[in-house]
Amino acid sequence: FGRLCTAGLLSFLLFLNAPIQTFVIPHSHMDVGWVYTIQESMHAYAANVYSSVTEELSKVKERRFIAVEQEFFRLWWDTVASVTQKKQVRQLIKEGRLEFIIGGQVMHDEAVTDLDDDILQMMEGHGFLYETFGVRPQFSWHVDPFGASATTPVLFALAGFNAHLISRIDYDLKDTMQKNKKLQFVWRGSPSLKSQQEIFTHTMDQFSYCTPSYLPFSNRSGFYWNGVALFPDPPKDGIYPNMSLPVTKETVHAYAKTMVENIKQRAAWFRTHHVLWPWGCDKQFYNSSVQFNNMDPLMKYINQNSKEFGVTVQYATLSEYFQAIYQSNLTWEVRGSEDFLPYSTEPYQAWTGFYASRNVLKGVARHASSKLYAAETLFARYRISFPDGPVAKDWALDKLGALRWAVSEVQHHDGITGTESPKVADMYQQHLLQAMMGAEELLAALFLLPHNLMTDVDQALEQHVIVYNPLAWNITTIVNVTVTQPSAAVFDDDGQPVPAQIQGSAHSNATYDLFIVVELGGLQYRKYLIKFPENSKAFEAKAASFERRSVKDRAKAGRRLLPVLSECYELLFDQDTNLLHSITYLEEKRRVMITQDFWEYDANGDVKAGPISDNYIFSANATVTNYAYSITTRVPECFGTKLPCHRLEQTYSLGPLSLNTEVVLRTSTSVKNNRTLYSDDNGYQMMKRTYRKFTNNTLARNYFPMVRTAYIEDDLSRLVLVSDRAHGVSSQTDGQLEVMLHRRLWNNLQWNLGYNLTLNDSSVVRPTLWMMLGSVSATSKLYQREAVQLQHRPVVMPIDQPRKCLPHRGSLLRSVVLPPNLHLLSLSVPGWNYCSNHSVHLNLHSQPDYDRILLRIMHLFEEGEDPELSKPVTINLKEALQGMGEVKGVEERSLTGTWDVTSLQRWKWKTRTRDDNFTVTISPKEIRTFFVHFVSRNF
Repeated sequence: FGRLCTAGLLSFLLFLNAPIQTFVIPHSHMDVGWVYTIQESMHAYAANVYSSVTEELSKVKERRFIAVEQEFFRLWWDTVASVTQKKQVRQLIKEGRLEFIIGGQVMHDEAVTDLDDDILQMMEGHGFLYETFGVRPQFSWHVDPFGASATTPVLFALAGFNAHLISRIDYDLKDTMQKNKKLQFVWRGSPSLKSQQEIFTHTMDQFSYCTPSYLPFSNRSGFYWNGVALFPDPPKDGIYPNMSLPVTKETVHAYAKTMVENIKQRAAWFRTHHVLWPWGCDKQFYNSSVQFNNMDPLMKYINQNSKEFGVTVQYATLSEYFQAIYQSNLTWEVRGSEDFLPYSTEPYQAWTGFYASRNVLKGVARHASSKLYAAETLFARYRISFPDGPVAKDWALDKLGALRWAVSEVQHHDGITGTESPKVADMYQQHLLQAMMGAEELLAALFLLPHNLMTDVDQALEQHVIVYNPLAWNITTIVNVTVTQPSAAVFDDDGQPVPAQIQGSAHSNATYDLFIVVELGGLQYRKYLIKFPENSKAFEAKAASFERRSVKDRAKAGRRLLPVLSECYELLFDQDTNLLHSITYLEEKRRVMITQDFWEYDANGDVKAGPISDNYIFSANATVTNYAYSITTRVPECFGTKLPCHRLEQTYSLGPLSLNTEVVLRTSTSVKNNRTLYSDDNGYQMMKRTYRKFTNNTLARNYFPMVRTAYIEDDLSRLVLVSDRAHGVSSQTDGQLEVMLHRRLWNNLQWNLGYNLTLNDSSVVRPTLWMMLGSVSATSKLYQREAVQLQHRPVVMPIDQPRKCLPHRGSLLRSVVLPPNLHLLSLSVPGWNYCSNHSVHLNLHSQPDYDRILLRIMHLFEEGEDPELSKPVTINLKEALQGMGEVKGVEERSLTGTWDVTSLQRWKWKTRTRDDNFTVTISPKEIRTFFVHFVSRNF
């Protein structure tokens, strides 16, 4: 025992005496948006980063650089880089000195982005990198998103990553983790997938991703020798503001001492003797020459005096750092599926306001994603059925590519978050709207051209509408078509009458809303004929006008109740307050008291008067005032149809708001939830949000992101809300579910004023929420599918010239229907020009493959969530996809398609039994990705 003890002590002392190995990682944090537009950033600094880094790395073999956001690199590669520079880049990649990290188009936000879009932006970047260089990123660098989701490590693991890196987590939690040396751990982000998709995670220390800039011997910032980027134009003389004091014989020792002290401070917070030392910050390395020419001699001096300093330094890529950690062979603590949301930087700085900032942009971004999903699935079907059809494949992919780019771009952590300047918000929205127009052109071509049936018919009193279901489920739902006549009759493509209802438009006095009940198979579309006879066959709805009521009227509440009945619910409205009174879900005859109303938080805009709210931060006190906005609830009453009756669709109209106002919808119920709520991480999984009390700012620190879903529950009942865009949610009192819908703010903080980040948003917003009420077991079967169906509602396309579209029937397309617990996450034609075989791909440049279909299927349910729907599902892909064509081959791939899973060996990877060629088993919360090849055919 004594010998073992002595040997262990000796080993420990040797470890203590070993010099700290420092990995200096040069990088530039390049926001794809935020304060400046893409074009402004490319001109002012971004293009120069890659030009100068390429030149400087090529000069000295020890130098390194990591490239993160692909949008700027792709723009540089396509529009700026010379033939010589491209050759140099390929050589640097081959030598491992220029390394692509994450590899997505952007560094996506983690709180308010949707699963579909997180995967999309990553696949866009990965596809480019693989087909251009044959490289596949294996590490993340998520240094700037405002909090960390538990979904992100799962996605990165599925994409083949070996390690994950985060930074922004609660200040007090980070402090505790630092003191206890727990900044590194193995994260099992999914409670269902557990160790199957675990990933080693490194949390950056309190200095985050920027080099510490304080120099005790200079009044300038340290280690930023190229200074601060200038907008709109780079200086012609190359002299930038705040350039650090040069490293000379006189300053090198002081620089070395400062750097070593910081390295040792950081080393004390980690378990190994390796230190990750990020060198860079926002908008750096646009003049790499001055950067490296100062750091080279500084690092040389430290290494020459390493015994004195107890430190060695080396330029490194992120993979070199993580390799060293992996080879240390330590045992790491496991973190479960908890996320790091919400995020606070100080006691009164809860970054929970951005969950609701720029509601319009959040809505447009989600709508664009839905439009892309529909266009992708329809084009994939078209390519399989009509490979030589009249829709040109390169034209179609151009349209899809533009929307893929725009949807990917806005996922940036200062994009969909609403934390950008107004001109950048306008840029995102312009890119999205323009690309959506292209996708609509593609959809129109795909609907109208395949059968080439055209005739001239005088249909002055008729309108044709095509409705497409992009989901691989059969659906019965309601679609809304705007018409100009007060009466209408609707017929399907068999000439049979279709249930419909017409009423005055909610947004215009000159038009009418025609609600049509549609029944569609999976991935099918149908044509509907709308006639405008004098005697309407559609039910004419009558609107009841509800005036605003004073809060004082609530003393009379409950005296006059108006019942509204459906097959699922009895709703009672209080005619004295014009508010919802209660809902009874009829299956169990259980009544839940429920009221809904709007409230305003009055935000402070004066920094001298206390904490402020801004784009990022919500810091209102508990004082709120009641106010009335527009709310419309649609209750399905189609008895005897397949229309789901559990769905109560609510639409709201809010704005323009008064300045420094934050509006919430409060749903107060008799549910005993003890202020605990559940909200989703990126539409992938539900997180339990337990109410916590803090010394300061308790209200704001109990707000959480809701991307698709939020609910409260007790032993008997569950109230669910699903949303068409991201919001902030909270449960401030028992039985309450509060959703922040809109914000308009201004403050006098100089930093915000200087960058125009005050969120003076005067827009009118019209978000939609679907509400469901029932037992926990009943709603568990519904809410996941309901969230998906709200995200991917049928595409409704009015045909302006009906003569173009006669009886061609989308219903002639055979339906494609997956089991109810499986969701068709993706069906697309990526159009990549790489070979699936990696060894072959590295030796040739293939032509774009227009017939390779990317298929992605997700199991919607958690393990144990439902007795039946949570079971693994075994399907035969050949049979499941026979409605599209005859499958001749299937290859299983990593999440973004760049790895064959049989060759993907992640660190600590555990093999499992593979499926046969066509039969796959998909377990709870699994996402499986495939390349599918169909037998070529044409009609």
